[in-house]
Amino acid sequence: MKAIRRLTVRPVLPDPLRPLSDLARNLRWSWHPETRDLFQSVDPECWTASGRDPVRLLGTVPPARLAELAEDRRFLRRLTAVADDLDHYMSGDRWYQAQSGRLPAAVAYFSPEFGITAALPQYSGGLGILAGDHLKAASDLGVPLVGVGLLYRHGYFRQSLSRDGWQQEHYPVLDPHELPLAPLKETDGTPAHVALALPGGRELRARVWLAQVGRVPLLLLDSDVEENDPGERGVTDRLYGGGSEHRLLQEMLLGIGGVRAVRTYCRLTGHAAPEVFHTNEGHAGFLGLERIAELCDEGLEFGAALEAVRAGTVFTTHTPVPAGIDRFDRELVGRHFGPDSELPRIDVERVFRLGMETYPGGEPNLFNMAVMGLRLAQRANGVSLLHGGVSRGMFAGLWPGFDAEEVPITSVTNGVHAPTWVAPEVFRLGARQIGVQRAEDALAVGGSDRWDSVADIPDQDIWELRRTLRAQLVEEVRERLRASWRQRGAGTAELGWIDDALDPDVLTIGFARRVPSYKRLTLMLRDRDRLMELLLHPERPIQIVVAGKAHPADDGGKRLVQELVRFADDPRVRHRIVFLPDYGMAMAQKLYPGCDIWLNNPLRPLEACGTSGMKAALNGCLNLSVLDGWWDEWYQPDFGWAIPTADGAGTDPDRRDAIEANALYDLLEQRITPRFYERGASGLPDRWLEMVRRTLSLLGPKVLAGRMVREYVERLYAPAAEAHRAMDPDSARGLAEWKARVRAAWPGVSVDHVETSAATAAAELGATLALRVRVRLGDLAPEDVEVQAVSGRVDSEDRITDAAKVPLKPVGGPDLEGRWVYEGPLALDRTGPFGYTVRVLPAHRLLASGVETGLVAVPSGDLVEAAGLLMR
Repeated sequence: MKAIRRLTVRPVLPDPLRPLSDLARNLRWSWHPETRDLFQSVDPECWTASGRDPVRLLGTVPPARLAELAEDRRFLRRLTAVADDLDHYMSGDRWYQAQSGRLPAAVAYFSPEFGITAALPQYSGGLGILAGDHLKAASDLGVPLVGVGLLYRHGYFRQSLSRDGWQQEHYPVLDPHELPLAPLKETDGTPAHVALALPGGRELRARVWLAQVGRVPLLLLDSDVEENDPGERGVTDRLYGGGSEHRLLQEMLLGIGGVRAVRTYCRLTGHAAPEVFHTNEGHAGFLGLERIAELCDEGLEFGAALEAVRAGTVFTTHTPVPAGIDRFDRELVGRHFGPDSELPRIDVERVFRLGMETYPGGEPNLFNMAVMGLRLAQRANGVSLLHGGVSRGMFAGLWPGFDAEEVPITSVTNGVHAPTWVAPEVFRLGARQIGVQRAEDALAVGGSDRWDSVADIPDQDIWELRRTLRAQLVEEVRERLRASWRQRGAGTAELGWIDDALDPDVLTIGFARRVPSYKRLTLMLRDRDRLMELLLHPERPIQIVVAGKAHPADDGGKRLVQELVRFADDPRVRHRIVFLPDYGMAMAQKLYPGCDIWLNNPLRPLEACGTSGMKAALNGCLNLSVLDGWWDEWYQPDFGWAIPTADGAGTDPDRRDAIEANALYDLLEQRITPRFYERGASGLPDRWLEMVRRTLSLLGPKVLAGRMVREYVERLYAPAAEAHRAMDPDSARGLAEWKARVRAAWPGVSVDHVETSAATAAAELGATLALRVRVRLGDLAPEDVEVQAVSGRVDSEDRITDAAKVPLKPVGGPDLEGRWVYEGPLALDRTGPFGYTVRVLPAHRLLASGVETGLVAVPSGDLVEAAGLLMR
């Protein structure tokens, strides 16, 4: 019979074991080996059966076993030590507390998904894993972050395969009471709620759940509450599910409801109010509107409130293609804002102006969440050096008149949380060299450019480690293969071959990620005969482990999965290539360490960062990748191999795949497999081990989430907090009024005349020329602008590259025609074709950069022709 209602019965722990509950509820256990070891010792069988989830473990351990442990002095000593360690971790000073200067009192970090642990399945892929690693690294560093997301009752989805290899989706119901969560409660003990107004006088209510991620509280909003109608209860049903209105409501709840949840949490706990709000992708962009509404309620006008909100907002884009951005019809957005819906005091037209694509090439009737994110944030970044450049080009229309390289989007290259992703065996080898505490600090905090102690580890130890990890992966793969084939309908008699699937002594390649078309899951199948030769080579075979989920609505991605599965089902090669369904954090933590090569072959430059290769590298796995994302930035021949790309604009996509697949096969045949199997005088693969050693010592410190979060603090959070503090109500009003005045007056700004002291079109390196410029400022004054000389080498079309910008000084004016004279030196600091121009930008002490307003005045075409190039 089926139960008509489900509830969770919690165990009553004996008093001596009460600290176990606190340890289980703080997700630090997910990256703290001693805590996990303690829970495993409670009941090893229950630990495995619970999926290594302490909350589930404590709900299944027999009372007799708990009574026994309550009398076990040795266990209680361990429990006390681990509990004391957590207390010290939570309360002691860390990196952040040792920094000088006024850092933010708190930072609110919003993301649609968080990958903290497999026990809290609220992620779909890289964006969520990155957000989880960001929170964990912030906790290790002592950064006062508050995470904000949604609690999806079905998570993303669980993946299995049909008999013919087609992806099947399953949506198990998640009970928050069985997850490592606690309800946020009001002072009277009732659950804390936030509410959004809906059209027609309806309301969307959401409960706030709290996940404690080390020192960082993570607030998750859940609409599945009895006060909601069935439609509203389902708003947080699935991650990235439903149609446009469903997604819009999710994003309104995340952004607007998320700010309200943060305010509630701070009111109830006394936590410092955030000075900086960080939105991880555009999904949470509505948080800026809620904060504007808060300030309007305090008496600020919309324009001033907008400036105050922008000052303290950071926006991170992860998307290298417009198709990856959420866009909504204007009419749909209009229906959910205004007098009869949410934020009734804000004119809907003002909301539209923040998100509409009002630039050349944009769709004027679409509301773009990334565009709103950029307009509501004074600071923005991409997630690798290359992606920063791609983003500047993608969003250049928001800053007309400026070259793409000047678009105010910087980059902070992603990192990964080493304590989560480094295998215990790898950590123990490092700790043996430098001690446990120094090893923990090196992985969590970072700060050094290289890990020199890796040089002292003997080759034999590294090689034994790599084989141990490979053997563990082989066992994991066989176990998962059996489960998958049984799900596909195979009987036990059909599965004998799995005992010989993979070999712990064969070069092992991993490929695991989401399955959009640009990641090219099946590029390796381009020449199947050649791939078979590599898999079955008599002396130098390879084996490949593949995993990944296609989006439930992406039939093209599902066809790619099926194509790969059908190849891997071939009895000739199924012992050498496998596809593992239901890729997630638990699988990944075995997969990264166990592989020798991590393969990545996206269409360049569509991989924003691609952090899976970083996790592999931290375990001594070498990367084999297209030069995209982080690999484009940090690739060296010491660390792995670069797959040559054929990404010219005129290359046919099919031909491009053929060229790059051939390059992949060539690398495997000619360079990679010989190096792995070649033995030196010691009987070990000396040249291979040297690459492993260099990957660990030189690449390891770069790819840390600790390094990433430190960069966010120093380059984005601290300046944003400073700008936030400077933007008091009077300053915000002043800046808004100044911007309005400058925009109105800008048509009257022009460059009228440019002259230099150069007599010829050639000069010597190191010379300095005098530049004299006459500009019209219209109704503006010199303190409203900066007049710049922009100079540098020029290309064949006279475009200035790698420009140097020097402000010129006003020396006279206005004359009878209202023109001002500016002068300054022009240094000839580069040889070869050299050029210059001048321009006028708005200038104000509260602007993050002169580019911020998107306004610029440059010489007219006639004036350019008259001035010509300085040097050719």
